[in-house]
Amino acid sequence: MLRRLMTVLMLVLLAAPVGVAAQESDTPQIDRSATGGAQTLEDILRRQKGEKVDDTFRREAIGGDAVSAPGLGPLGGASDPELWRALRYNEVDVTTSTRGELGKVLVQDGGMRWYEFRQGPLVTYGGWLLLGTIAVLAVFYLLRGRVRIDGEKAGRTVTRFQAFERFSHWLLAGSFVLLGITGLLTLMGRMFIAPYLGREANAALLTVSKLIHNNVSWAFMLGLILVFVLWVWHNIPNRTDLVWLSQAGGIIGKKHPPAKKFNAGQKLIFWSVIVLGASLSVSGLSLLFPFEMPLFAKTFGFLNDLGAPGWVGFDPLPTALAPQEEMQLAQLWHAIIAFVMMAIILGHIYIGTLGMEGAFDAMGSGEVDEAWAHQHHSIWLEEVKAKEQTATPKDGMPAE
Repeated sequence: MLRRLMTVLMLVLLAAPVGVAAQESDTPQIDRSATGGAQTLEDILRRQKGEKVDDTFRREAIGGDAVSAPGLGPLGGASDPELWRALRYNEVDVTTSTRGELGKVLVQDGGMRWYEFRQGPLVTYGGWLLLGTIAVLAVFYLLRGRVRIDGEKAGRTVTRFQAFERFSHWLLAGSFVLLGITGLLTLMGRMFIAPYLGREANAALLTVSKLIHNNVSWAFMLGLILVFVLWVWHNIPNRTDLVWLSQAGGIIGKKHPPAKKFNAGQKLIFWSVIVLGASLSVSGLSLLFPFEMPLFAKTFGFLNDLGAPGWVGFDPLPTALAPQEEMQLAQLWHAIIAFVMMAIILGHIYIGTLGMEGAFDAMGSGEVDEAWAHQHHSIWLEEVKAKEQTATPKDGMPAE
């Protein structure tokens, strides 16, 4: 079910901007006899409206005998229009000194669709997602206020997280914050920074952002692996999570529901970070090494074999993608997942700081008040005390 949902999301968000889309069978046939087989005004108008145009009359008009048009043909070879059509449809034999397949692609008009989506829907909806998340959290704080510790503090603390656990958390969190900021500067700098600070200042800022983003990404991936290894066993769902969810973590009802080391809400955050963070890492590696790690051609081929495009009424996805198209799709997917993850982390930051009294201590000093632990993680606190009693018998002598 999760794979199918992710498939539908990817198809809806990314199917439009990829390469040259498959021609629809119901594309109207246009009479081009008046133009000698060349494109007509109707072709141009349909293209401007974003409608599909049957371009086989151009794709197949490559080569031929120039003498077939007496008085009009060029002297000695293919005409310029034929040459450019061959370049556009990758039908010409290109010799280049550039390493790899990238240098052989001289015309790739899909870049404009990528650019328009990047500057339009991606920035617009992504920006509103972040601003909307902040607005919802502000309203929730005004209505709910800060979650306080019930009654008096116990005055005794219990170790919530060890030093290495806190290091792994802050490695992941700190690197993600840097990646989020530099990513937003790279995506939106031309629109929101250059008009006010100037293009040179924006260019310098983006150069620094690129260096930070590309290098800090390794710290993010390391932190993601460490956090997964340390806490995966504590985040496996169990029956207590159903009780926690049914009471919305204590919002419904007078008492906070029991929980182990991580409650259901924290488990949702954990798995969101792991799954989305892994997707960010893979797409980021594809952007860093586009020739070694092309992702989408093989993915689209796999989806076509499953018949997934037909589930949502799409034609088969393109599987012959130029390196530029692979990078364009990887950049869009990377940014979309990043926006979703940033919105989730904003909620996590809110709960861990302003939203809940005593929550920051868990990742600050690692020690939390027993009253806080009993209120939010009562099952875990009982397990910790049981271990302490086992390690230290009543007579005060350590157990052998």
